[in-house]
Amino acid sequence: MKIRSWFWLLAGALLVSAAVFSVVSDALDDAKHKHHDRMTSRGDSAMGFDAAKTTHHFLENPSGGTIQVTANDPLDTASRSAIQHHLRLIARRFKEGVFEIPMFVHEQIPPGVPEMNRLKAEISYQYVATDRGGRLEISTKNPEALTAIHDFLRFQIQEHHTGDKL
Repeated sequence: MKIRSWFWLLAGALLVSAAVFSVVSDALDDAKHKHHDRMTSRGDSAMGFDAAKTTHHFLENPSGGTIQVTANDPLDTASRSAIQHHLRLIARRFKEGVFEIPMFVHEQIPPGVPEMNRLKAEISYQYVATDRGGRLEISTKNPEALTAIHDFLRFQIQEHHTGDKL
């Protein structure tokens, strides 16, 4: 009789634990979605185009990396123009060591930004227009700056859920 009582007590505890875990997990997922939605909304405002109509990629390479943005619809010239304007602005501002747009979008100082600002003379930012948007090529020969660039790009990949290789 005692074994049966312990069994039901344990089974009940496991069911309650599973229910609590499910509720907590759902709440965490909801918070993550709300965070991403708020970040996307701030990004749309700061970038001047609708993120849902575009595709972002943040790519690392041995000399730095690339921020690439394209309009999903090849006929969407409004998004293409806005992307190109934004990336030209970003190239100019990052070269000056000004990172207010990513700080506004993410509501924090992204990893790598303090070092990229401090080492701005060691980093090159090259804007390149493409048929559906553009890209910003970021490069350096300074190992500390390279680490900062990679930290910045990895943060962007995770925050924007791009699926790019970390």
